[in-house]
Amino acid sequence: MKKLANGFIMALLGGAASLGLYKAFEPDVSFPEEQPKEETKLVNLLSSEPAANVDYVTAAEATVNGVVHVKTAGTVEYKQRAFDPFRHFFYGEGSYEQKYIQPIKGAGSGVIVSNDGYVVTNNHVIDNADEITVTLNNKKTYTADLVGTDPATDLAVLKIEEETLPYIEYGNSDQLRIGEWVLAVGNPFNLTSTVTAGIVSAKGRDINILNDDPYTNMSSIESFIQTDAAVNPGNSGGALVNTKGELIGINAAIKSNTGSFAGYSFAIPSNIVKKVVNDLIEYGTVQRAYIGISIRNIDDEIAEETELEDLNGVYIAGFSKSSSADEAGLKEGDIVKEVEGLKIRNVAELQAKIGEYMPGDEVDVTVLRDGKRITKSVLLKNYEGSTEIVSNKKNEMMKLLGAKLQDAEEETLEKLELEHGVEVVQLFPGKLKKSGMQEGFIITGVDNQEVKDTDSFIKNLKEKDGGVLLNGIYPNGRKAYYGFGM
Repeated sequence: MKKLANGFIMALLGGAASLGLYKAFEPDVSFPEEQPKEETKLVNLLSSEPAANVDYVTAAEATVNGVVHVKTAGTVEYKQRAFDPFRHFFYGEGSYEQKYIQPIKGAGSGVIVSNDGYVVTNNHVIDNADEITVTLNNKKTYTADLVGTDPATDLAVLKIEEETLPYIEYGNSDQLRIGEWVLAVGNPFNLTSTVTAGIVSAKGRDINILNDDPYTNMSSIESFIQTDAAVNPGNSGGALVNTKGELIGINAAIKSNTGSFAGYSFAIPSNIVKKVVNDLIEYGTVQRAYIGISIRNIDDEIAEETELEDLNGVYIAGFSKSSSADEAGLKEGDIVKEVEGLKIRNVAELQAKIGEYMPGDEVDVTVLRDGKRITKSVLLKNYEGSTEIVSNKKNEMMKLLGAKLQDAEEETLEKLELEHGVEVVQLFPGKLKKSGMQEGFIITGVDNQEVKDTDSFIKNLKEKDGGVLLNGIYPNGRKAYYGFGM
């Protein structure tokens, strides 16, 4: 017993001596004077725990009531080939297509962004939903109306009829820093009001989970905020907030081999969220702005060709028709380095930054050309090549037709001896492609009524009910007719 007591005392003294030696040689931690002290958050690098002066409680209390539980119910139709031996015996063809209706239910999270009941969530949370219900943190449940969706950013806006609701204010996701502490607030596994903490691991992540719009070919925007805050099924549509309690992202995806959290989660930046939400509420559709360039990330091959040492930036490989960037004086081979003073490292960051603006906005774009930085003011346009606001009705008609249209250019009209016409620039899945029409076709008439421009063509189609016959001509002079139902 005496030996055991002596051993314990020696171990205690050894530990104290070790601690004393460590403290004697511990380096002083200091910061340069140019760093603003009020913004400095000291992190104990010798511990895996977050800094003690980071206030999670206030941020959690300020945001937990602004996050809701979203439940959906709906149906999906699917088809399956079947074989009927009796049908085969009597009619000679036993194989047929059977349609099935499958009821579906889903759940996720949402964030209240205004006191009058507007809620933002992920598009994939409410996709195929016929009924949507929203449950607040106080357990009150409401039936929600769908205001609008934007599959290209995986966002949707809901509306519940209530006033003076607690909501979360937007923060500026452009100012978010790697290593900054954040909270994820949501309803994983149907557990309401769950808060987890982590740090911002990366910004501008493109993980290839979103598809382009199949009707308008509107490109998806993926520039996710990557964090190590635990996010699980049910967190989709929930809030990512900073320690001030500001909304800096909408949680959308996880990186996992199991379907549950296993290291990283991804959120849509709040600057994109704010733009999409405001557009859907005001216009019913997102007003996407385009710079009009074909772009590539800078790799070793491009860097060698252009003698670049810095691989940050976006390479301009070409221009689209009526390109804003081309008109502003940008050139093929330029390297986009900044947009409105924000440094651009890759394609995802460029798309995200441009996605914050409206058609008709002017942005300063800084490019590297022949080793020199040049800044140009670029007037952004919509996907039709104009600066006008695209109405929701017009956008829905364009999706129905599955086409990108523009007024035929003067040179084309003169060549074909036409006064007016609408050119089919691109075709996507829709009525025009199904009718057999090909790209380049110049539409000159609808049911023998003259087509003057794109707006009059769309207006004419809106008034149609039943069969429609389009007539026109191809650039080689071949005339054609195409019919379809409205």
